Amino acid sequence: MAENDSSQERTEEPTSKRLEQAREKGQVARSKELGTAAVLLAASVGFAMTEPSIAISLYTIMKQIFTMERDQIFDTNSMFRVWGVVGNELAWPLISFIALLALVSFIGNVALGGMSFSVKAFMPKGSKLNPMNGFKRMFGTQALVELAKGIAKFSVVALSAYFLLRFYFFDILTLSSDHLPGNVYHALELLVWMFILLCCSMLLIVAIDVPFQIWNHNKQLKMTKQEVKDEYKDTEGKPEVKSRIRQMQHEMAQRRMMTEVPNADVIVVNPEHYAVAVKYDVTRSSAPFLLAKGVDDVAFKIREIAREHNVAIVSAPPLARAIYHTTKIDQQVPEGLFTAVAQVLAYVFQLRQYQKGKGRRPKPIPLNQPIPDDLKY
Repeated sequence: MAENDSSQERTEEPTSKRLEQAREKGQVARSKELGTAAVLLAASVGFAMTEPSIAISLYTIMKQIFTMERDQIFDTNSMFRVWGVVGNELAWPLISFIALLALVSFIGNVALGGMSFSVKAFMPKGSKLNPMNGFKRMFGTQALVELAKGIAKFSVVALSAYFLLRFYFFDILTLSSDHLPGNVYHALELLVWMFILLCCSMLLIVAIDVPFQIWNHNKQLKMTKQEVKDEYKDTEGKPEVKSRIRQMQHEMAQRRMMTEVPNADVIVVNPEHYAVAVKYDVTRSSAPFLLAKGVDDVAFKIREIAREHNVAIVSAPPLARAIYHTTKIDQQVPEGLFTAVAQVLAYVFQLRQYQKGKGRRPKPIPLNQPIPDDLKY
């Protein structure tokens, strides 16, 4: 029983197929803190970049509003002219600022886990409507982690804000004694630096949350030993099925090989255990090449087909074994066997001429052909 329980523990790392299936379901590692921190930092940097132009625009707008004449105040068209000034002064700084935020928001949210669009993630699930599952999510481990992160974020931001206010306290108090437009520039400068430093405090949360999300995502996708075995069977196929497929492929290759035997010039045999079909065709190859080969039952079948199609059969045991072990189907015979094969082919060609009544009967070739030591089997 203990062995069965241990086998069901999720101790195995997720396979590439498991990771791909999770991505198709929209289940990827994500860090909301990374996206939030990226947007806040981009906002602070963008604010620092556009702060001079925004300060000048605000000064221009305030000057336009607070220096209006009495007649302009009671003129209903003056409001539209003021709005035109506001739009003209703030349009480009705000557009560039918002565009930067949109770009960084997208990058920050896909930085961990990459882009993932899944239709399955949008599909309704009955389990999400179950109140019990809802309570489990509310009081589960993930909910506790989110609560801890929320408290940590509040604590870090609150402490950072406290120390920043203490550090810039006297600078803030002196703003009331400054004159326009200096106090506006100074206030914006203080605001920008406080915002940047406050956003940087979020990097501590990000540095903890990103590794945690990666670890948690990997933990959720871990597999049992049985799941790994089942996936391997589904991917690679069951051993008995693979064996049957290999057998069928071998049989098909054997049938194709047998159809080439009638085209051979000679069948070199051992004389019973080995049989190799050799052909010499100058239009196809500069050297003799192997059409078919086999041992025992396959060799018997090759000899049988050769007799049916009047293909010469020559007994040369050393040569038959050497060709069988050193040459693949449709491959040229090794150079070291050229002399022995040439003698056999010459004998066969002379025998054909004699059978046609155009020459003398050739002398039988010796059974032991000259085979190099490194090609003997």
